[in-house]
Amino acid sequence: MSLENRVLAALGTVYDPELDEPISALGFVGACSVSGRGEVEVRLRLPTPQCAPNFAYLMAADAQTAVGRVPGVQRVSVVLEDHYTGAEINAALARGGEFADAFPGETTGALDALRELFRRKALVARQARVCQALLDGGATPEVVAALRLAHLPSGGDALRCRQLRRQLGLPHGPDDAALVAGDGTALTAADLPTWLRRARLVSLSLETNGGLCRSLLHVRYGCPDQQEVAA
Repeated sequence: MSLENRVLAALGTVYDPELDEPISALGFVGACSVSGRGEVEVRLRLPTPQCAPNFAYLMAADAQTAVGRVPGVQRVSVVLEDHYTGAEINAALARGGEFADAFPGETTGALDALRELFRRKALVARQARVCQALLDGGATPEVVAALRLAHLPSGGDALRCRQLRRQLGLPHGPDDAALVAGDGTALTAADLPTWLRRARLVSLSLETNGGLCRSLLHVRYGCPDQQEVAA
């Protein structure tokens, strides 16, 4: 695989923290250039100039980290385009600073708590899709509650659930329960109806916001919907 393809693959591992979708799938990677010397420039574009600065910073910083870990990459430059705090965020990234360094005196600390909050929401939404697919396939609540992670498919929502559980420090081994509550305890068959009703709302919220962002990006830049392209 070429260095350019490996860089693009790395960008595919960077998720919008609010939507829990890869920035490449959302169309947020406007351009990516790789020189023969291993110098990479990534240009990110967001649906509106007013996208929340904390989310914008997280995506840009995560992109810089992900690409920087690719063997053969010597230097990474990530530029956030057409954003009302782009100059501040770009300057902080260029000097290896944190979010607070982009806005001195306006905010303190890192964004770890915000990242964890949205990872927890994403896990609820992904588990809701996994659970619904199992029930739609004929499984009973008792069967679903008894499943282990090893019983789930290796890709899609199930794979993302494993990743999120690992990132959140929740049980994520093959013999751990397929579906867990926020504290990591296994969901029981009796828990599923109420839990799933609430979880569906979280999933619907993420899907709706994702669709809105794609539409806004299309209007702003005229780029095709990446989901339609993939289909």
